[in-house]
Amino acid sequence: MSKYVKDLLTKDLAGRLDGVEECVVADVVGMDANSTSDLRKRLRSKGIRLMVVKNSLARRAFEGKPLAPAFEGVDGTAAIMWGADDFVALVKEAVDLDKNGEAFEKFTARGGVMDGEQLDAASVAKVSKWPSREEQLSMLVGQLLGAGSQLAAQLKGPGGQLAAQVKTLADKEE
Repeated sequence: MSKYVKDLLTKDLAGRLDGVEECVVADVVGMDANSTSDLRKRLRSKGIRLMVVKNSLARRAFEGKPLAPAFEGVDGTAAIMWGADDFVALVKEAVDLDKNGEAFEKFTARGGVMDGEQLDAASVAKVSKWPSREEQLSMLVGQLLGAGSQLAAQLKGPGGQLAAQVKTLADKEE
């Protein structure tokens, strides 16, 4: 491949992933065309994109960018996964495909990058156990509403007891 063509490919790759700061790097070598097509369809339905790249081109394209650590120490071809609602959802899907994807047995999550730091396969597995953005928001709302409902109950309780006693006295006088 000529240097001119490599430069065009690296510019195209950098342009496609411009603005992406977190990704998962996976190994899809050995998958047949039908499995790859099914994999892409499954990922697309969840808002996840997949692109197979040559690591040397990816290193050149992402040099000095947030995705650069993802390709340190990785050799051969790799698949870049990005997208989804949040990074934890992306990682959960990658780990699910790695462990439970019977049709995708050649799929292996290698690592990735999160907040500019490189993740290895073990770190990806740890991140997959974190709560997703939706789960974190529901936990936050529960904590906010829990304190408010406790306060309301404490304010309402003595007033309710006093009103019940007044009503009892009024019933006795009738």
